Amino acid sequence: MSKIGFIGVGLMGASMAHRLIDQGHELQILGNRNRENITALVDRGATEAASAAELAKASEIVMLCVGTSDQVESRMRGADGVIAGLNSDAVVIDFGTSLPASTRALGQEVANAGGQYLDAPLGRTPAHAKDGLLNIMCAGDEAAYKKVLPVLNDLGENVFHLGGLGAGHTVKLINNFFGMTVANAMAEAFAMADVQGVERNAVYEVMAAGPLHSGMMDFVKGYGVDGDPAQLAFAIKNAAKDVGYYAQMAQQAGVKSVMSASTLAALSDANATGRGDEMVSQMVDYYASKLKA
Repeated sequence: MSKIGFIGVGLMGASMAHRLIDQGHELQILGNRNRENITALVDRGATEAASAAELAKASEIVMLCVGTSDQVESRMRGADGVIAGLNSDAVVIDFGTSLPASTRALGQEVANAGGQYLDAPLGRTPAHAKDGLLNIMCAGDEAAYKKVLPVLNDLGENVFHLGGLGAGHTVKLINNFFGMTVANAMAEAFAMADVQGVERNAVYEVMAAGPLHSGMMDFVKGYGVDGDPAQLAFAIKNAAKDVGYYAQMAQQAGVKSVMSASTLAALSDANATGRGDEMVSQMVDYYASKLKA
């Protein structure tokens, strides 16, 4: 059992926190606005910290599961931040989808405070998290990784060590860029089928019978044909953020992404026009609205 501090108990974070309690770990949590998840975890034995610094002082491992690099940085830095309260030899793990450059900068600051920093973005869903079946893309110091691997194995079915700090977030952004580009291409394909007077399911059946078939195609078909947006439970606003981070990562490396431009433009426009809380599979409706004569 480990003394774990967990920051960010939204849908994914709360599921992970419940799993850690199930596995017998001692848990302290820090949330934001959603009291429902905090109350449920406290009722199961977790304690609530007053600040990130207080949480860090009580923890051997500090975990963050928040939405953006800015949110990670705000909880890590400052008088009330994780770094201010960090114990020597503690390990900090960022499970979110962050910019690699931000990750590497925070890693140096954590090292200066005597700790180790790992990036470990996630694949799969909160339902998988409850059962310890996440995909975890970890990177950073190998000794620190091995130290926390038993806990990562409690959370994940497939745990990868991908190299130096920032490699996990790099792989996650490449993964999400590819996935969101495929999803948008399939969404427009269904919308174009409407324009051409072809049944959407006919398009799907032909494409799925060949080498184009993929899980992402099935997710978009889940809404575009079957009317179920929950098969791809990932919001358009979050997809826009991740593809934007991918383009920013490329820019910071001195190159320009070619393929991400159209995907990012569509997701950003859909977000700006009120579709941000819809699921990515519902981009079918966005493209249908754009292709109207």
